[in-house]
Amino acid sequence: MLTKPIGRGTIMALAGFGAAFAIATCQSAKAATWCVNVKNPTCFSTIGSAVAAAAAGDTIQVAAGAYKEDVVITKSLSLLGAAQQAGGLAGTSVIDATGLSNGIFVTGTVGAPGSKISEVVIAGFTIENANFEGILVVNASDVTIWGNQVIHNDLGLDIAGMTCPGQPAFETSEGDDCGEGIHLMGVDHSTLAQNLSEQNSGGILITDETGAAYDNLITGNTVRDNPFDCGITLASHPPAPATGAALPFGVNHNTVSQNQSTGNGIQVPGAGAGVGIFAPFPGTTNSANVIIGNQLSYNGLPGVTMHNHAASPMAAPVNMNDNIIVGNTITANGADTEDAATPGTAGINIFSIAPVTGTIVSQNKIGQEALDVVFNAPGELEAHLNDFEGSGIGVDNLGTGTVNATQNWWGCVAGPNNFGCLQVVGSGVVFVPVLTKPF
Repeated sequence: MLTKPIGRGTIMALAGFGAAFAIATCQSAKAATWCVNVKNPTCFSTIGSAVAAAAAGDTIQVAAGAYKEDVVITKSLSLLGAAQQAGGLAGTSVIDATGLSNGIFVTGTVGAPGSKISEVVIAGFTIENANFEGILVVNASDVTIWGNQVIHNDLGLDIAGMTCPGQPAFETSEGDDCGEGIHLMGVDHSTLAQNLSEQNSGGILITDETGAAYDNLITGNTVRDNPFDCGITLASHPPAPATGAALPFGVNHNTVSQNQSTGNGIQVPGAGAGVGIFAPFPGTTNSANVIIGNQLSYNGLPGVTMHNHAASPMAAPVNMNDNIIVGNTITANGADTEDAATPGTAGINIFSIAPVTGTIVSQNKIGQEALDVVFNAPGELEAHLNDFEGSGIGVDNLGTGTVNATQNWWGCVAGPNNFGCLQVVGSGVVFVPVLTKPF
């Protein structure tokens, strides 16, 4: 405690010390840039050794070349392939994970329970041949995955049994896909943009085994020809055993925008949609997600597929409500199968045993489908301002719920069930007034 005034000299000395401390602090906190280049002896020869040496906030630039590694990241940093460096060519920094678990594994689970890693950037790589995911991110916030090519991963998949031997115990309910090309688990406020994901078992997966997955943006990606699962999947899964959680954490408030998802899930009947939203059993949550402006075509299941397969007891309610499907172009996808079967190929199928409310289907253009929108659930669906351009049925209400389908274009001026127009099938569908021209 001060008992007398501070003199001017003391003030100047303290000011000088403060300035020196600030300069030293800024210098010590200044981020470094590291290089990885097998042809340059002044650089690291492996990505893993550079990651180990880097401090939080550093940048690692990886030269063109093939790196046979499973890169594990447990700190904040930027990992840049040649494509993101001046004059670099896309895809020339290659992580070849042949015989290894993952190409890149970003994990916050090394800290205390519930801890997260944040501020990680992965950009400009080709990532291939991993047994499980090309890129796996677990328990993280503010991660950017941009401009990568993720190709031919999930090689550990046993196709005959649709299982994934050796996959970690924290990855629940993923035996039939080995985690997919890019997988965000327990991740929030992250961006996955302008990546190519092809020839994996599935393309892009968001799940909640280790924590809630929310407020992520999946935008501008090309997801194609992933034969055994959906192009883009949002799925609520059982919690990982190590969490001790009784119920899943939930998948909420994610945005899937301006992606192209085509040719996925066609090798096994009923394997994969363009975009899938799944809350399959009691206690699962997959709500308030926005599917907007995507091109969804030639997938094995309907372009947008939503599934719940179990009732909703009070102790473990299902929440697959308030999802928005808006402004998508959906063409030539497959029929749904098994308990969620549709009577033909479908653009959008919403199937649930538990009630579904607050879901909106709007401003979509749906064509080359036998059924444009199928609703098979208790509850209510809002479907407005869509262009139904399929070959037969605009809305098919297979369940006990209701569909408010006013103000849609049914392929002709007269409206549904008239000559040359699409049909409405099932009770509980309100469709008047109709649009008299395409939206």
